[in-house]
Amino acid sequence: MAKPLRLQQGQIWKQGEQFLRIVRLERLAVEYKLTSNLAPRGGKSVQVTKKEFCRLIKNAELQPAPPAPAPRAVGPE
Repeated sequence: MAKPLRLQQGQIWKQGEQFLRIVRLERLAVEYKLTSNLAPRGGKSVQVTKKEFCRLIKNAELQPAPPAPAPRAVGPE
């Protein structure tokens, strides 16, 4: 049996040619941005229940997380 996925803020799902990025995740609601590319800004903001969002991403692919930025060196003060 497949391991269940947990929704997390910042996840990006691809459904067809559309990308859905979770902006805000609450107990019963999800706010996501709907875009046609992976640009960090822009897109249409949509708020739905968590149940509706899960139905929406049923056939979608979870995109790999972008690499974390390298830590900056802290010099002596």
